[in-house]
Amino acid sequence: MKGNSLIIIPTYNESENIELIINKILLLNDFNDVLIVDDNSPDGTSEIVSNLKKQNIDRIFLIVRDKKKGLGSAYTNGFKWALDKNYSYIFEMDADLSHDPAEIIKLKELLIKNDTDVVIGSRYLNGVSVVNWPLSRIFLSYFANIYVKIITGMPIKDSTSGFIGYSREALSSLDINKIKFNGYAFQIEMKFKLWKKNFKLREHQIIFVNRKSGKSKMDKNIIFEAIFGVIILKINSIFKIYE
Repeated sequence: MKGNSLIIIPTYNESENIELIINKILLLNDFNDVLIVDDNSPDGTSEIVSNLKKQNIDRIFLIVRDKKKGLGSAYTNGFKWALDKNYSYIFEMDADLSHDPAEIIKLKELLIKNDTDVVIGSRYLNGVSVVNWPLSRIFLSYFANIYVKIITGMPIKDSTSGFIGYSREALSSLDINKIKFNGYAFQIEMKFKLWKKNFKLREHQIIFVNRKSGKSKMDKNIIFEAIFGVIILKINSIFKIYE
């Protein structure tokens, strides 16, 4: 039976984590389906998902793309798929277990109660709730979010968070084809555009745990995109170019 919410997880070489996170989501028993968007991982991630799908054909879905195209591109593919399938609530989260699937229940509850249109799993709502990150990475992330807040004026403490729930109404208000960015800037862009459209964004404190298995996809290009992308978003908003 199709659930009323979909959790989208982009993957590239996540064979060590993917089965565990899918099983944790399914065990929530909260009418959640899972869509994996895999960028043709050479480590066999999509084959693992295909095998899991055989036992859960109505709850696990898989898109395999021909090459590595990036996080934002994966999510925009997933968003289009979710809207086409008429899901009421659409979530995004990482594949590496840094986001606790159990938090989906709380995020979804906030959306269902119509208390918010977009709910953000925040690492910085009440202090810093990050486990096993090096101090340099915490500083980079924390001050990057302060930078975003100063430039954009958006009242969000964790604009780069990748653990987010959207109402169908909020997500469908965007022209998904006009999403420009692909890394952290993608996460900022989504929140900024919805905020400018006067949707209500709310943060919910989570504990973020650094991955134990697999390799991080962070690189300097993602950081540079975020730095300059925020400025581009602000300039575009001045000229009302944020649909």
